[in-house]
Amino acid sequence: MTRPRRLHRSLAAALALGTTLAAVAGCSSDKGDPVSFDTPHNGKPQQAAVHTPGGKNGGTKGNHAPVTVFPTGPRAEFTDANTVEDGTKIGVTELQGAKSGFTGKVWVWAPKQYFDPKYANSGFPVLISLPGGVGYPTNYWMGTDLKLQSSIARWSEEGKSLPFIVVMPVLNPDDKHYYDGSDIPDQPRMGTWLTEDVPDFVRANFRTFKSRDGWAFMGSSSGGFVGLKSVLQKPDKFKGVIASGPDLVPDSPLWQGHERERRANDPGRLAAALGRKPDTKDNELFLAFQLGTKETRLSPKVRAFIKQYTKGPIKSHLEIIQNGGHNALSYIRGMDEGSIAWLSRQMQGPIAGPATAPSS
Repeated sequence: MTRPRRLHRSLAAALALGTTLAAVAGCSSDKGDPVSFDTPHNGKPQQAAVHTPGGKNGGTKGNHAPVTVFPTGPRAEFTDANTVEDGTKIGVTELQGAKSGFTGKVWVWAPKQYFDPKYANSGFPVLISLPGGVGYPTNYWMGTDLKLQSSIARWSEEGKSLPFIVVMPVLNPDDKHYYDGSDIPDQPRMGTWLTEDVPDFVRANFRTFKSRDGWAFMGSSSGGFVGLKSVLQKPDKFKGVIASGPDLVPDSPLWQGHERERRANDPGRLAAALGRKPDTKDNELFLAFQLGTKETRLSPKVRAFIKQYTKGPIKSHLEIIQNGGHNALSYIRGMDEGSIAWLSRQMQGPIAGPATAPSS
């Protein structure tokens, strides 16, 4: 599949959703006002807490007791980008990536549970959410029209989903090219931005879990490709992904002359290598795919990928969305019908109650 075709397809889907920049922004009377995600522990940098297994929402998910890391700083300055139905805020800030050198916007939402005193000593799982289309200068998941945040809030109350912190960075550095969420030579290092700088920024500002059990991606179309590729490329940092209608090969024209680097960012090659590892808890990686029944051209490719690469420690789930198309609203419905619950079961949720100090 060529990149121009993907651009056309993604833009058509965006238009069908009405996700122009004006529509995505949504309505909020407080837009532009300062937003704080601080809680009492946010002023205590470099602290950690080890939790006893068996707490609420699953206790230990990996081979070790979950470790909460409190915000390390420096604190970012957030402004109000949107207000969710339950009154929680979507904040936005500009992040200067220390490792990538790229500067771009990041939107963040924290669920109500994050501010509940009974979770004051607990980390929260993080869902880095990537859009389709060019994903610049905005990330359409920050819009309240798609109801990602309000859906997670409702699902978490129903016990269907963990109460994720949702992080929504820009996907590309401009609207002229796709960069495949990768460090293409002589281009902005978008792979490092998304998998290193953005997580570092989240750790600086929020209570998170130290292990990969608290970190995942989700994305649609081109964002689904980047999320899938990122977890396969760095399975020591991320536990899983929800890849909705994803592209499956790195095909940016910017790879020209850099075939070795392009192959190193190919999800198929990465999955094949991981599939040969021992099937242990530490090696497990969870890939949830979503397809609408109207995605007839993409479906055979995704099914073939699942069949070929779901081996050893790689576990997969395929969510078929009846009458669903290649658009974000269909993918939210698919998450509701099964994929968010499947991913949540593999990850670490927040733990209520006191935590004990780690031994030195």
